This record gives sequence, C-alpha cells and structure tokens, in this order.
Amino acid sequence: MLRLDEIYLQGLLRQVARDELLGRFQQVASRHKADGSLLTEADLASQAAIRAALARRWPEAGFLGEEMGQAEQQRALAESGRPLWLLDPLDGTTNFAAGMPFFCISLALLEQGRIRFGMVYDPLREECFQAQAGQGAWLNGQRLRRDPQWPNALTDTVAVIDFKRIDPQISLSLISHPPFRSLRSLGSVALEWCWLAAGRFGLYLHGAQGLWDYAAGRLIQQEAGAAAVQRGYEDIDLHPRQAVAAANPVMLRLWLDHLRALGLNP
Repeated sequence: MLRLDEIYLQGLLRQVARDELLGRFQQVASRHKADGSLLTEADLASQAAIRAALARRWPEAGFLGEEMGQAEQQRALAESGRPLWLLDPLDGTTNFAAGMPFFCISLALLEQGRIRFGMVYDPLREECFQAQAGQGAWLNGQRLRRDPQWPNALTDTVAVIDFKRIDPQISLSLISHPPFRSLRSLGSVALEWCWLAAGRFGLYLHGAQGLWDYAAGRLIQQEAGAAAVQRGYEDIDLHPRQAVAAANPVMLRLWLDHLRALGLNP
C-alpha cells in the first residue's frame, strides 16, 4: 500500500493550480480533441507538472492522466500490480477556456482494483475536497456529513444534469415537466460530485463520465454519505459511465423511480 502524504498532495495541487492554471484563466487558446472536447496548454502543463512531482515522490506508482493517449492509458491500467495515480489535470476545460469560474484539478489513487484516495482542488474558491476509502470525506479539514434534515421530496431540490449523451426524449421531459424545483448544468464532473457531497444540490444525472472525471469525486461523495448508482463503477476501465445520484438514499430511490418511468435504465 502506498504511504500517502496528504499535506504534500494538497500543496502540490495548490502550487500547480497557481503556476499553471490561474495565470492562463480567461486568456488561453483551445483546440478540439478527437472526441470533441477541448484541450488547452493549461491542461498539458498541469498534467506534466503533477506527473513529474508524483514520480519523484512515489516512483513505485504508475500514472494515468486524461491527456495521455488511449494506448498509454490502457498500458497504465494493465499494470495492476502497483498503485496507479488517476489525474484530470483540468476538469472543466470548456468552462476554463470560456472564462467561467468552475473548474478544478482531480487526483485519485487506485490500489488493488479499488479507488483508495481522492482529492479535488478548486483554485478559485480555495476548496480542497478529499476522502480515503472507509475513513470519511473532508472539505478544508472539516468533515463532510449527510444532512439528516435534507428534504425528501424531489420538488424541494435543485438538480444538476448534463444532457450530453442522454436520450433527447428523456431530456425534453425533464425540461418540460421537471420533478425538481430548479435545474443547473455546471460543467465539471469532479466538482459536481463534490458539491453533491457538500449538500449544495440534491439530484444528479450525467450521461457519460471518464474514469479520471469521476474517480476522486465519486469516492468523496460516497464517503460523505450521499447515494449513487453508476453502472460498472467497480470495474476500473476506460469505458464512460452514466451516473445517477442524490443527496441521500430516499432521494435516490425517488429519482430513480422518476427516471425509469421516463425510460432511462440506470
């Protein structure tokens, strides 16, 4: 098992965000990758800096970053005998490139086929979310816990939904006949999981997330006591995952019932 140094990791993500991201925010060019998503020099600089620092500190661990080629990512996953860092160096690149203040760095540790550790750093709000499997979730040193007073009716909640890769008819129904009080789309998977963990909204639906997108945030949400269904979550691979989640198990059951009535099969 890799011996973690959480203070070092917090400092690393803060420094890289300061050195490689914030100076480029609102003034960086972007280009499209093969899958249609955006890439900026900030993504590449952040990944290179974090990868180098992790290799110096933990040379025994492997590395998988979003901005690596798929063949290299597959090779990293195939090395199952050693710990593996999973990095999204800039989650919310579209927001970042457009000057919208909602993006982060997401780092997770995979050991023995399970996500053991996750850290998500939001440099604009200076919020650092983190969790270790079985040991709870934290925000800037404060324990994240599920609020027992959270509403247990869909109509009392805010939903965060990313409509990409969701059936258009289901999307249309959710927009025209919403079962929730209000709707948002935020644009950073890792932060969306963390904000759900922090109780900032109550319902979540996303059509397809990459491993580097959800690895850290999903663990933080889980350790904070929120509830989720993510088909194939335990299978660590590069296949995108649909995600359905809610602030607590009661809300998740109601949310699933509504989505299944619309024809979604989580």
